[in-house]
Amino acid sequence: MKLLYFFIGIAVIFSCKSKSAATQAEIDALHTIVKKQTFRIESDWAYPQTTSAVQQVLNSGLMQPGSTSGAISLIGNHNFLTISKDSVTSFLPYFGERQMQVAYNGGDNAIEFNGVLKDYKAVYNEDSYSISFQAKSNSENFQVFIKLYPNLRTQMTLNGNSRLSIRYSGHLESIE
Repeated sequence: MKLLYFFIGIAVIFSCKSKSAATQAEIDALHTIVKKQTFRIESDWAYPQTTSAVQQVLNSGLMQPGSTSGAISLIGNHNFLTISKDSVTSFLPYFGERQMQVAYNGGDNAIEFNGVLKDYKAVYNEDSYSISFQAKSNSENFQVFIKLYPNLRTQMTLNGNSRLSIRYSGHLESIE
């Protein structure tokens, strides 16, 4: 009987976790940033699709300590995605497999945008913004999905037509 009370007590403790709600000031600041459509995202982590090829690279010892085949630290690595009105620029390191051949000079390893946004949509949900658009790099088209939270954390997924999709997490900065 004591064991039953113990498990009930544990269940009550874990079911009463506190929900961290955003303050109205944080929500208003996020609304302002998205409405201005001028912001920058810097990623802390990249989450490639784990395939046997990615796993082999990780096993070779080339990745920095703390990284796994499913989560690669970008801290200390230059990366960004900037939206400024109707244009987008980016330099995002890519980890994963390509389905088509790369350029001979190897200059298109990262995901680099420098152009106009297409089909930009920003929708506010209960606690976050969902932003989607299309962008073009030198040789590839991408569908970009971004989730912005009131605490200025971000989740971003990029689907290219010749690479496996990759996800990034990081933080949002307003550009004045």
